[in-house]
Amino acid sequence: SPDSKDSDDTGLAAQAEALKEENDSLRCQLDAYRNEVELLKQEQGKLLPSRSEEDTTRQQQLSFLQQALQGMQKQLLKMRDELQHREVELQKRAEEKQQLETELQSLKDRVSAFTPMPGHPRQLETAERDDRGSDESANQGNDGPVPIVASCSQEKETLPEKTPPSPVKSEREALLVGIISTFLHVHPFGASIEYICSYLQRLDTKISTTEVEALLGRLPCTFKQELTGVGASLEKRWKFCGFEGIKTA
Repeated sequence: SPDSKDSDDTGLAAQAEALKEENDSLRCQLDAYRNEVELLKQEQGKLLPSRSEEDTTRQQQLSFLQQALQGMQKQLLKMRDELQHREVELQKRAEEKQQLETELQSLKDRVSAFTPMPGHPRQLETAERDDRGSDESANQGNDGPVPIVASCSQEKETLPEKTPPSPVKSEREALLVGIISTFLHVHPFGASIEYICSYLQRLDTKISTTEVEALLGRLPCTFKQELTGVGASLEKRWKFCGFEGIKTA
């Protein structure tokens, strides 16, 4: 979901910032070690050819500092690689988030475009009845009386066909269908009704499980419910099947 991706992105950004600070600290320590090594080399060059115990101690210190320097260089290289990997991952998350937001906005635009305006079907039906009334008046004026049998037949032919009620009853439900379709599209293995509702309730706390489940049940060509697991782990999951359902709807 978008919120969980936002929290992951924030966590990765914080980790990347911490790695940068640690990297800077190690660089300062590295510079200090280099300066100390350089001082030891200069002091060693001023000593007499004969080596004393002090020479031996300083040589050991120099060797130790060189080993520490090599270890820190390796650690810096490792941290740099890790930082680059985190930056690539952050960029990938940002692109995925942008793509999801684009798809969601596209679905909202399509749902708004296909939602009928209130009162439009009724106005169309009234206009059709007026046209039929005008045609009947013209026919009666030209042909005179019409037999009763023909009149009954004509009335049957001109009766408007009854269309089945739409499973989507309002623009709110149409928006829910679009948002749920987008959510399930990025969850190809399906999601439980509780998981779907928890996501929707982040957008609107008034959304109920009963409302969402009833809406999904009225759209069998768009959503389907499947049982997964066995025994005690048996779970009902909803999946988006619109790509297959378009062939049979």
